[in-house]
Amino acid sequence: MGAADLKTSYTITDLAREFGITTRTIRFYEDHGLLAPSRRGRNRVYDKRDLVRLKLTLRGKRLGIPLTEIRELLDIYAAAEDESRQLSEFLATLRRRRELLEQQREDIEATLTEIRTFEAQCKRLLEQGGKPARPRARGKPSN
Repeated sequence: MGAADLKTSYTITDLAREFGITTRTIRFYEDHGLLAPSRRGRNRVYDKRDLVRLKLTLRGKRLGIPLTEIRELLDIYAAAEDESRQLSEFLATLRRRRELLEQQREDIEATLTEIRTFEAQCKRLLEQGGKPARPRARGKPSN
């Protein structure tokens, strides 16, 4: 982290600048219960806890973890007396995400194989003048 590490409170602009995201994104995360800034008048005031939660939220999003699961992990972290429960839940979340991605990779490979097959068929047809070989109907004389 940069200069934000030295501060004890942050504005929404500070966090947006620090993480390279928009203030709208931060408000979106607030709406989903991931951040809970205090208020000073009309201004949002974020503390170190919010900074860490935002950092973990962005990491989770990069891994493709849904916001609901990120919030559950953050809530476990906040309530945990030790880290073992959070780590176990995080491990389970990572396993599910990995399995989903592996299945998607298999599906993509199967689709690519089909595409390669069709490409090869199209190339063969083009080499044959673009006309597919059609079987002659039985019983009809050829001209």
